Order: sequence, then structure tokens, then C-alpha cells
Amino acid sequence: MAASEIDRLIQQLARLPGLGPRSARRAALHLLQKRETALLPLVDSLRRAAECIVPCSNCGNLDDCDPCRICQDSRREAASLCVVEEVGDLWALERSGAFRGRYHVLGGCLSALDGRGPEQLNLARLWQRAEDPAVKEIILALSATVDGQTTAHYIAERLAHLPVQLTRLGQGVPVGGDLDYLDDGTLLAAFSARRPA
Repeated sequence: MAASEIDRLIQQLARLPGLGPRSARRAALHLLQKRETALLPLVDSLRRAAECIVPCSNCGNLDDCDPCRICQDSRREAASLCVVEEVGDLWALERSGAFRGRYHVLGGCLSALDGRGPEQLNLARLWQRAEDPAVKEIILALSATVDGQTTAHYIAERLAHLPVQLTRLGQGVPVGGDLDYLDDGTLLAAFSARRPA
């Protein structure tokens, strides 16, 4: 028996990150019950996003213009380039307000298990951008996973010949974190990255 349109909607919603079948059913019911105020505006926003949003040819961010607004912003510090795995990481750093330089999105990490090598990442453009004399520091803001650390090491080796400072984000105890609840890897990273009090 063919799936109903409601079932198709639920299946599509369940494919979104963070939504399982139960959450997808609740979201579908809400959308269908609030057709004018929730469903139709969402459909319009999705259509416009599909038509207008593109990856930035310079950094890999998503925006409705190319180059993106961050790359176009002349107030950004051209001397600092922050390398992140995904666009979501860029957005998280922007929300924090901790960084006012420029970004470079790799589109993932090196992963032998997933068959993702250097050719599948946005590395060729990174090599070009790193050659810019205005760039003085490249910050490797990659995840603390094996793949993230492997990728950071690979990038550091490839850029070692340039007169640019390579830095990485600090790792360790989160603000408000209790030592009792931290895993061994986090505690080890915190001890390795300790600084004067």
C-alpha cells in the first residue's frame, strides 16, 4: 500500500538531524494544524532557500550571495583565518562573538573509514588563501576526534613552510564543568594545556 502524504511528510521530517519518528509526527501534526501560520510560511522559506542559498566560493560558508557576507565584510581581521570542519561550526563561532577574522570551511575531516581523503575536502582553496601575505595566523578549530586531529596535523604539515603562525583551540575543562563528570581524554587534554595561574 502506498504511503499517504502525511506519512511522506513525517518520513521527510524524520530525516532531519535531531528529529526521530515521534518528534517528526509531532512536528507534522503541528504544521498541518497551523497550515496558514506555520506550514505555508515554511514551504515558502524552504523554496526560497533552495533557490537562493549557495556555498561561498571563497570560504565555503552558506549565504544568499557569493562571496558571502563574512568574506565581504571589510571590518573583519584579514590577518586571522579560522579553519572549521562544517558550516555549523562557523555559525557556532559567530554566535559566540569570540572571533572577528575570516573563516575557511573544509566540508568535513579526513577519514579513512568514510573514504574521505584530501581531494574530498576544500583544501585546494585553503592552500591558496594561506599564501596571502595578509594572513599571519591560521587557527585550526577542528574537533577533538581522531579524524579532527588527523586533519589538523595534515594541514599543519602542509603549511609548515609558510611564515604563518598555526594555532589550535584550547581543549580541556569546560566553563562550569565538574572534574568528576569529565572523561579521561578531556582531563588529559586539560592537563596538557595548562597555563600559569
